[in-house]
Formats: sequence, C-alpha cells, structure tokens
Amino acid sequence: MDDALTVHRLHFAFTVTYHYLFPQLTMGLALLILILKTMALRTGNEHYNRAARFWAKIFGINFALGVVTGIPMEFQFGTNWAAFSKAAGGVIGQTLAMEGVFSFFLESSFLGLLLFGEKRLGPRGHWFAALMVFIGSWLSGYLIIATDAWMQHPVGYTLGPKGEILLTDFWALLLNPWALWQYAHNMNGAVLTGCFVMASVGAFYLLSHKHVEYGRTFVRIAVIVGVFSSVLQLFPTGDAQGRMVALHQPVTLAAMEGLFETKEGAPLAILGQPDVEKRRLDNPLVIPRLLSFLTYQRWKAEVKGLSEVPQELWPDNVPLVYYSYHVMVGLGTIFIAILVIAAWKLRRGTLYTSRWTLWTLLLSLPFPYIANTAGWMTAELGRQPWLIYGLMRTRDGVSPQVAAGNAWFTMLGFMGLYTVLSILFLFLVYREIEHGPEPDGGMHIRQPAASVRAA
Repeated sequence: MDDALTVHRLHFAFTVTYHYLFPQLTMGLALLILILKTMALRTGNEHYNRAARFWAKIFGINFALGVVTGIPMEFQFGTNWAAFSKAAGGVIGQTLAMEGVFSFFLESSFLGLLLFGEKRLGPRGHWFAALMVFIGSWLSGYLIIATDAWMQHPVGYTLGPKGEILLTDFWALLLNPWALWQYAHNMNGAVLTGCFVMASVGAFYLLSHKHVEYGRTFVRIAVIVGVFSSVLQLFPTGDAQGRMVALHQPVTLAAMEGLFETKEGAPLAILGQPDVEKRRLDNPLVIPRLLSFLTYQRWKAEVKGLSEVPQELWPDNVPLVYYSYHVMVGLGTIFIAILVIAAWKLRRGTLYTSRWTLWTLLLSLPFPYIANTAGWMTAELGRQPWLIYGLMRTRDGVSPQVAAGNAWFTMLGFMGLYTVLSILFLFLVYREIEHGPEPDGGMHIRQPAASVRAA
C-alpha cells in the first residue's frame, strides 16, 4: 500500500463509488416523478401530485448529496491524475464541460421550480418542470458515460507531436457506439434502482398500515415500470453491451467469464472460482457452448481466452472482475424473478395483501445499488491495465509529484467527511418517509389492518 499508484486508484474508486449511490437514484426517480406528474395532469387527481411532491423531496436530497460528492472527482483529475488530464483533457474536457454547462444547470434550475414553483406554474407548467428535470438528469448521465466510453473505446482522435491526444471528430466522441449501449444499460440500471426504492417505501407503508393509498400507488407504478426495465436490462441492452466488450475488449470478456484458454463452443460459467496461478476455473458449473452462442450467435464459435495475450495485459485482478460480473448478472436475474412475480400478483389483485411479496420488495432495497456498483466495477476493472484502452496505461496517468502519503491523508479525510454526509442523508430521508406524502394537517395515524384487507 506504499505504492502511490495503488493509493490513487483506491482514492478515486472510493469517491466515485460513493458518489454514484446518489445519481443512480435521481436518474431513476426522474422518470418515475414524470410518470406521477403525467398521471396527475391526465386525471386531475391531487393524490398523484402529492405522491410526486413526496418523491421530488427525496430527489432533492439525493441531488444535493450527488453534487457535494461529485465536485471532488472533477478536482481529482488534476490532483491525482494530472498526466492523464494533460494528455486527454482536450477530449474528455468537451463532454465534462457540456455536462456541467448544459445538463447540470438545466436539471438544477428546473428542480427548484419543481420543488417550490407548483402554485405559480400551474399544472401544465409544473409538469413541464418535471419533464426538464428528467431531460437534464438523463442528459447528464449520457455525457458522463460518453466520457467513460471514450476511455473504453477511444474514437475520433489523433496523436499530437508531443504525444497529446487531440480530438478530430466531435460527433464520433458524442455518438461512440460503445456509449450508446453503455448508456442504455446504465440508465435501465438507474430506473431499476428508482423502482426498487419506490416499491420498498410503498411496501413499508402497506406493511405498517400507514399512508396505505400512497403505498399502493408506489408499489403499483414501481412494479409495472420495473418489470419492463428488468427485462430490458437483460435484453437488448445487456446483450448488446456484452457484444461490444467481446468485439473491442476480448480479454475483458475472458476475465468476466473466467475463460483462460481459447475455445470453440465456449461454455457459460454460472459458478466457479478462477485460479489465476493454475489458469483454470475451479469447481465450475457451466452451460456448454452457451457463451459462444450469446456472443456470436453460433454454438461452435471461437471465444478468445486470456492466454491469447501476455499476462501483463490481463486485467490486474481477474477474480474481482469475474466475481463483480457474476454478482451483477445474478442479481439482475433475481430482479426479473421478483418483479415478474410481483406483477403477476398485481394483475391478480393480491399484491397489496401478500405479506411475503411486500417483505421481499422492502428488503430488496439495497440490492440494485450493489448490482450497479458491481456492473461499474466490471467495466472499470476489466479495462485495466489501460486508463485509455490501447492508448495509455493506468500507471502512466497518475500525478507523478503526489506521494502515497498525500493520497492516504486526503482519502482518510474523504472517508470521515462522507461518513458524516451518510448520517445526514439517512436522517433527512428517514424524516421524509416518516412524515409521508400527506399534506400538513393530513392523517398520519396508524390505520387498522382491516382497512388494508378491505382495500
């Protein structure tokens, strides 16, 4: 741990992982709030306005924490990764600046109107504010992902006389095919987070017999949107993103699957433990030939193994890439099962009284966060040892004058500060959930269980 490069990587991994806990919920909630506002506008039912107002407050708390934890990452490009910023700043500066100037200001400006301007704007104006918050948050997500996608699959550039990377095609950067599928997959993941959070709160209200009507609304909307999103996460977005990896980063695909040797008719690993030393997958549970079919639509297609490239070009931590990928896929499969069962019960009219299903939705709350984090770990660890794939090694992008001790000092400071922010965040969200969606002076008392059964 005295190696400065390792500490810089840990530092950025910690800050970006913690930061992304908040944007994934705001991007997911942005769509769900827009749905609630649309239902309010179409039906004229104040119930949906109150529901949207409730989630807008949760959105606002998340947005504030996302801003506070996101700004330091911008500075880390200069403090921890100066060589990378000097070489690639002319490219990534385009999308990062656009994210700040266009999408962030769009989202934050209309969020203020969404939270405080309902009476002045009227129903249509307030719906428009919700639409702009949705567009701003999703545009922000695209521009950040376009930046990362260029690091995964660099396009539209040339090398300058001093080795600097110069942008030659702005539209190639913005419409990078890697970015398009990565964005679709990522935003589906964010919607799943929003759906499970909304369903969890709704299940909590139904199980505790408080704010029952809102609990039903939250569960119903979250399950309907979530079941579609969970399927889209598997196909086509997950499938297409996997093909991008197979085409442009075959060594990453091999690490994800624990495939050490090139094989025709390669199996899909369900379980197993990669042994890098012996170059094998221990205790494997595999489905024969399925990896070849999923990747190339041919049962006997050849899939490149890790042995095709020198070991120094393998991901730094093959087991972690393998486990992260399998955690993501495993949880994604479980999400489909949970939401399909919930949707089936919703159609039959038994969801609101099925305690075990409601408990499942309630306790599922942390798992979309885990799945999204595992997905990003797969992408970023799988790219190693490249900071910009095929162009710059990670070891060449670090700030050469910042010692390991300096990085440790700031990382420990961030950990302490983020602990305080976590406590504040949980307190504020708990207070909003405890208060509920009812207006001031509304009924917050515990409702009898009979009312839930009758409903």
